[in-house]
Amino acid sequence: MSFVTGLILIDAPASALNNLGQIEGERFDNATGVKLIKTREGSYPYVSAQAFRYWLRRTLEAYVPEWRSAPTFREEKIAYTDANPILYWDDDLLGYMRAPSKRESARAKREASTGISELTPTAETVTRAAPFRVSTLVSIAPVQITSDYGTMTRIEGNPVPHEHQFYRTTLKGLFSLNLRAAGTFTYVNRTGFLNLDEPRVELAKQRNLQHLEDAKAYRLPTDQRTARVAALLKGLANLEGGAKLTLHYTDVTPAFALLAVTRGGNHLFAHVVGADARGLPVLKTDALAEALRVYQDDLRSPVLVGWTRGYLDAQREPFERDLAEGGILAFARDRIQVMHPREAFLTMADLLTNNPAWLD
Repeated sequence: MSFVTGLILIDAPASALNNLGQIEGERFDNATGVKLIKTREGSYPYVSAQAFRYWLRRTLEAYVPEWRSAPTFREEKIAYTDANPILYWDDDLLGYMRAPSKRESARAKREASTGISELTPTAETVTRAAPFRVSTLVSIAPVQITSDYGTMTRIEGNPVPHEHQFYRTTLKGLFSLNLRAAGTFTYVNRTGFLNLDEPRVELAKQRNLQHLEDAKAYRLPTDQRTARVAALLKGLANLEGGAKLTLHYTDVTPAFALLAVTRGGNHLFAHVVGADARGLPVLKTDALAEALRVYQDDLRSPVLVGWTRGYLDAQREPFERDLAEGGILAFARDRIQVMHPREAFLTMADLLTNNPAWLD
């Protein structure tokens, strides 16, 4: 079983990318705060995995023409997609949960909100554990949170004060994409694995999907599976999103990325980036060398290092010199390729397209 294993760094020079809403007890009623992990060492700003997935979904819909998003429906307190991974690429790679609803009010609400009463009938609760997994994006070091004071002054009389928090840091996140699970849909009666109920199984049969009887699963053709995975990687290459963009305009496209196809889901890059005494990011070449040595038999692809010039330049030169001149990483010289992060994601998409066996 193979995975696309990745680490990303997002440079947030003055940002408020994921907010928690109004802060109780502040001097202004409309003071808004950022999401934080509070520890004895200090406060670590973070972006939730849900927010990151939202950025990715919107980026895919906007910039990847071939991407196919599922329609979404809403009832009073719940929302759900059509939950059909055979038709929709986000249901396939990002997962879903949907329970059957036979109430006329539910059908009417779906039709009123989308113009569609229902695309795929749902006979029983279907769920899919997402092949694409992402961590919370967390600051690499604790930071001092800044409160920005402002006023609305385009009115007569006293100005209306408001306040919001922001920070300066680097956010680190991990992701993993299960290649075997992409485009493979099980009908095992277990939470997360009952991807297909009877109507969806019938659709799989109608479309002549490969039946993996022993695994109780149906599988799309390989070219369709690789197309979906490649599209997801294109979305990561063009990632946009985040709160307060009109005030802080943070580019959330990764400034640094590490990517490889590995056997097994263990994340070999989890500890190769840390922070120095000033809270600035540090690539730990000794930790990377150890990971590549320990997991060398599990690497199925080159290790792609996406590194934006202008970001951590003082570390890039010794890193490349280490590779070229017999340093600690020289043993892996033939397996490491350094390029721009966008090129790294697009190169990985091409590698997967040209190596369909990795999806087995």
